[in-house]
Amino acid sequence: MTNNFKGVCSYKKFMSQKVTIHVLEGSDKGIAFRSLNLPVSIGREEGNNIRLSDERISRFHAKIQNDNGEIILTDLESTNGTRVNGNTIHIRRLKAGDRISIGRSILLFGSESEIRNRINSISSIAEKTGKTKLSDDTDQGTDQASIIVETFDHDLPANLEPDQTISIQHGNVFLGDKPLPPLPRKLSPSQSARLAELFEYLHRQLTIATESMSATDEDSDISLKYSDWQKIQSIHLILAKYARAIIDPDNLQP
Repeated sequence: MTNNFKGVCSYKKFMSQKVTIHVLEGSDKGIAFRSLNLPVSIGREEGNNIRLSDERISRFHAKIQNDNGEIILTDLESTNGTRVNGNTIHIRRLKAGDRISIGRSILLFGSESEIRNRINSISSIAEKTGKTKLSDDTDQGTDQASIIVETFDHDLPANLEPDQTISIQHGNVFLGDKPLPPLPRKLSPSQSARLAELFEYLHRQLTIATESMSATDEDSDISLKYSDWQKIQSIHLILAKYARAIIDPDNLQP
């Protein structure tokens, strides 16, 4: 657990105000945009810091910026959307080795040394998966990272097992040895209170919705009243609305 936390901390310290993007797939495959000052815009129109000749990419498709020391990718209401590590996003923190898919192009975020630093710092996960550390050969760094980094991403399915421990270390939440997406830091008392109220409300509603669940033994199916299943669906919808409100609070649809 301690090694994982140190790895996360060392990665944050390593990230600078300049970013590097490699084009892995697409019509611009093989091009590297190195040491770009933030903010960085991505699109097919002139005026973008990263201009790609991909007809499925919007004129101004996405932007990368620094916010309080973290690197943030935002989709600019593009026509075909933006994905990070296979997941559609509107806004997302970036980590070295993340794969950004826009149009028919796949971009790899981070320089070879940043990707190598991130992966080598999470040594315990590398050992569990049987992967070795990245080579110091710069030419191999990008190719290796595009495969190995998938092992460490928050977006990979977290298999919830009864014997797994959920713990908090220095403000970071872990499921077993896997770090989960972190909570925001440096919230004002008012913001902390609002966030706590939201979590308490969702927790309470989920508790109410699952109170009627029953099972005869460990291997049987779980039965749930249809009305309670609808409550869980409503919680899902509420979470989706909140996620959208965070991304675009001024343009919410009913």
